[in-house]
Amino acid sequence: MLKRLGTLGVVGLLLALAGLGLVAYVAPLVAAGLALTLAGVALVVKGLLDGLMAQFGFA
Repeated sequence: MLKRLGTLGVVGLLLALAGLGLVAYVAPLVAAGLALTLAGVALVVKGLLDGLMAQFGFA
């Protein structure tokens, strides 16, 4: 999976996890909400990309 993300994707993932960790240190309940939001956005983006790839015949 990390090979498909590329360097920029891995850096973005690490920054998102670091930010979530920082928020969790200060406010765990807010961090849980942010984690759910990030997971939801990731699923929406995955669904959009899967649909786009299928439309072009790549999936």
